[in-house]
Amino acid sequence: TVVMPIANEFAPDVVLVSSGFDAVDGHAPPLGGYKLTAKCFGYLTRQLMALAGGRLVLALEGGHDLTAICDASEACVSALLGNELDPIPDEVLQQRPNANAVHSMEKVLEIQSKYWRSLLRSASTLGCSLSEALRCDADEAETVSAMASLSVANKHIGKRAEEEPMEEDAVM
Repeated sequence: TVVMPIANEFAPDVVLVSSGFDAVDGHAPPLGGYKLTAKCFGYLTRQLMALAGGRLVLALEGGHDLTAICDASEACVSALLGNELDPIPDEVLQQRPNANAVHSMEKVLEIQSKYWRSLLRSASTLGCSLSEALRCDADEAETVSAMASLSVANKHIGKRAEEEPMEEDAVM
């Protein structure tokens, strides 16, 4: 919602990631407590690979639970290798974000959208589940594509009208 739109707009030459896995399930508060799955880090890595022509460096720098670190690192390496990632379970795709997180993100978007035009669209899916946000993105892409097609068709029709004489012009 914030990082990828800004990263795409910024268009970096290389992406450097300090890979601390404190957010992985297994790290208790106050060091973690976020309960992200290790698979999530694979998907995050896959998203980052779309930047900078795939020039991505991950540097392991932290984490306090050896199993969590190993699982998250494995998911990241698997993504880097181009392996098929395990699907995200439906219950995770349907899960809505925490209300406090949505409130924090609204503040971030309000401030950062002054500097990054790409964030202006992000607010519309802020409180949505991942599946709802993806559906909205797909609908928006379909709408943009349809409008572009209409625009091209209208230009083509307008051009034909200029080239072909109208019926009353042909009679004269």
